[in-house]
Amino acid sequence: MKTKTKTLSLKERGLTNFESIMWVFTRLSALGMYALILFALIGALVMGARNNMNLADVMRWSFMPNVTHVEGTDLQDIEPWATPFWKLTASALLLLATAHGVHGLVVIADDYIVSSKGRNFVRLLSVVFMTAMMLMGLWILWTS
Repeated sequence: MKTKTKTLSLKERGLTNFESIMWVFTRLSALGMYALILFALIGALVMGARNNMNLADVMRWSFMPNVTHVEGTDLQDIEPWATPFWKLTASALLLLATAHGVHGLVVIADDYIVSSKGRNFVRLLSVVFMTAMMLMGLWILWTS
């Protein structure tokens, strides 16, 4: 009986093709999103406690730390929420979530579309929509 070693190369693990790399990306991007949401949640709890923010607004801020979410509340001072730091955090969450979601969509489409032409068309369409969503989201985050 052959025993597995704990130090396999990437080639031996089968992590050299694009699909495998995207499989790893999906797992790591999910962890990154959890980390960013946890970071935004802690920030919202700290800043919300100072400004008497209610739980619904704290949760809204945690999943999309955009200053327009704070503008919709009855807080008097939204200046601490409109810093470049929070805009960078929101941008990172937007880019990571969009790429993660579009990759999941492509994987599902690959399961149901038989022809390679159809799969390539859906992939191209997904990349175009992903790019458009990222650019629109970044524009909204940085101009609001």
